Amino acid sequence: MDRTVIAYVIYLAVSIALTVWVARTLSRNGRIFLADVLRGNEKLADAVNHLLVVGFYLVNLGFVALYLNDSGDIENTRGIFEALSAKLGVVLLVLGVMHLGNVYVLNKIRRRGIMEREQQPPVAPQGWVPPTVGA
Repeated sequence: MDRTVIAYVIYLAVSIALTVWVARTLSRNGRIFLADVLRGNEKLADAVNHLLVVGFYLVNLGFVALYLNDSGDIENTRGIFEALSAKLGVVLLVLGVMHLGNVYVLNKIRRRGIMEREQQPPVAPQGWVPPTVGA
């Protein structure tokens, strides 16, 4: 078997495994965060969580597939490791950037919700007190 094909198989196996692991971890641990962002609406949090996971899979697996091609032939075993380290490093960076982008956007939404909740008075006004003269 050609060394380039071996590198492709290893790259695909590791990239897909990493993508699945990161998606499951984010889904499992992000559900609580989403429930807070969405003010305790559990059904909506589950739906948004599922949609985010599907989008995460589509974008990352699409990137992995597009990044599969290589311009040169791999001549030796060292070349396999060099090609894999470059490709997997880029995939990991893309996964990290996507994760940070999601957390940033969701945190902005969460902060906006907190600000809206804090603007409402905790108790409705009870009445009106006229100003005193000379005060």
